[in-house]
Amino acid sequence: MALTSSPVSSVSASQALGSTAAAKNTGAESQDRFLKLLVAQLNNQDPMNPMDNAQMTTQMAQINTVTGIEQVNQSIKDLAIQMSALQNMTGAQMIGRDVLVEGSALSLDGAGKARGSFTLNGSADTVRVEVLSAGGQLLDTQSLGALSAGQHDFGFASTSLPEGARFRISASQAGAAVTAKELSVGRVVSVHTDAANALQLKLQNGSTVAYSQLKSIY
Repeated sequence: MALTSSPVSSVSASQALGSTAAAKNTGAESQDRFLKLLVAQLNNQDPMNPMDNAQMTTQMAQINTVTGIEQVNQSIKDLAIQMSALQNMTGAQMIGRDVLVEGSALSLDGAGKARGSFTLNGSADTVRVEVLSAGGQLLDTQSLGALSAGQHDFGFASTSLPEGARFRISASQAGAAVTAKELSVGRVVSVHTDAANALQLKLQNGSTVAYSQLKSIY
């Protein structure tokens, strides 16, 4: 299977400087227009009813506020562009890497081993992996023995798996059930960003997960 990824955007120093310069020019042009209007207003004001200092101060404060907001908005836009470029570069570097996400899908590694992971809420003296078909039929059971609370990876020899094969963890301590959470291991084959500019990863099993959903990266 060919590994593909969406084009990774980058922000050059000249682009960043260009955006900043454009923001400065916009602010300077606004201030220049304001000063010209203010001078024209002073030249044409009624000598018997001149503009008072409070009015002038208010107008100058308003133009400074508008200019400041424009500069802040431009800075935020520049930062968003740079963050998006960094996110895409990070995503491209993950192609071919294994990641851990919520789910119970089984996957095969290159050594002919079925693998998965899970977490236990407490210690268990009996832990079993039950292999299920896509329709929920029990295909096989593997014993993992006693395990402590926390995350555990597992693998067992298997040269092939039926399409849609998944697993379920059964755990107990002294006959009482212990809560387990299945986690699926998948290999990243491509990356892209969605409409909200969030990084999405396509896995070898055909599923797509958000970068924010990753539990671990191998």
